[in-house]
Amino acid sequence: MRTPICHRLGCAVPIFAFSHCRDVVVEVTRAGGFGVLGAATFSPEQLETELRWIDSKTGGQPYGVDVIIPSTYDAEAERSMGDLDRLIPAEHRAFMDQLLADEGVPPLPPGERERIQREIIEGRGSMTPDGARRLVEVALRHPQVRMIVSALGTPPADVTAQIRSKGVVVGAMCGKASHAKRQRDAGVELIVAQGTEAGGHTGDIASMVLLPQVVEACGPDVPVLAAGGITRGSQIAAALAMGAQGVWCGTVWLGTRESELDPFEKQAVFAARSEDAVRRRARTGKTVRMIRSKLSEAWEQPGAPAYLPTPLQGVLYNEAHARVVRARRADLYSFPVGQAVCDVNEEISVRDVMLRMQTEYLDAVERLAALSQEG
Repeated sequence: MRTPICHRLGCAVPIFAFSHCRDVVVEVTRAGGFGVLGAATFSPEQLETELRWIDSKTGGQPYGVDVIIPSTYDAEAERSMGDLDRLIPAEHRAFMDQLLADEGVPPLPPGERERIQREIIEGRGSMTPDGARRLVEVALRHPQVRMIVSALGTPPADVTAQIRSKGVVVGAMCGKASHAKRQRDAGVELIVAQGTEAGGHTGDIASMVLLPQVVEACGPDVPVLAAGGITRGSQIAAALAMGAQGVWCGTVWLGTRESELDPFEKQAVFAARSEDAVRRRARTGKTVRMIRSKLSEAWEQPGAPAYLPTPLQGVLYNEAHARVVRARRADLYSFPVGQAVCDVNEEISVRDVMLRMQTEYLDAVERLAALSQEG
């Protein structure tokens, strides 16, 4: 199961784990995989703290960092990083407040609201080109960071050059073969082909169709990882059979003991079915596959205001999300998940997930070998 990208990055198996939780990143890395910390909503100071902790727990093993460098965003937000709240239109604020009031969700206590609002603004401020550049600079100060991935397409040329000059692999997500070609030509060294089944920011094409197209577009010199709907070892075998050098998984880690989700949130994930994972723009202003809820659907109704650009929609939505979690309202709760959320239905450890996926992979390979022998 050890593919060329494993040798290049220094991991034992080609299971790449995307998570916003440092504990998941550490446990996957220690189990032989390659943890990738989703850093898009961290401030530079927060990211430095997280990476120091990961460095101290992984025994020198390599891991990665994922950032969001949007091509479309609110330019005023980038100039007003410390005061994003004032850029939220009164109409949008009133819409959200009225929705939660009608549902009986209380406001956050004054002290907690200020704390959460500050964290949201600091984090969402990183979802602009300049904000992401600051995160890249932090990541490059840590020698164990062997790969930095751009989660929303081709990174700017200066960022690609900066990362490559440090000997760090530049990766990027794509949802179309044409995107992969553009990224390859821009110097991206690893492509994550993300099918529409995936959680978070995702496109329209299913993994089974997208992956061979991207492998062909990238050619022999640019490795491809498969993403979207992968929770089982048999799916890893299928991805490798189609030319991928590994898999990129996110949703499967949400139900683990190490996950950042609290018990209330995990129960919402365990209860979700594949059809509950819908694509909506309510969370960030860009299309995100997330759990369907009254809150996600409110923005789809007639009379709802238009979505705000990145990062302003995220500032508005995440305060409401904090109120929903505090109120323990499952009918209003949403979180980015892929369609494979149906396979996440109990709390187990990251190490158990890694073991199960590798065992299932071996079983799948043995089944295929048996078929060839019968022929």
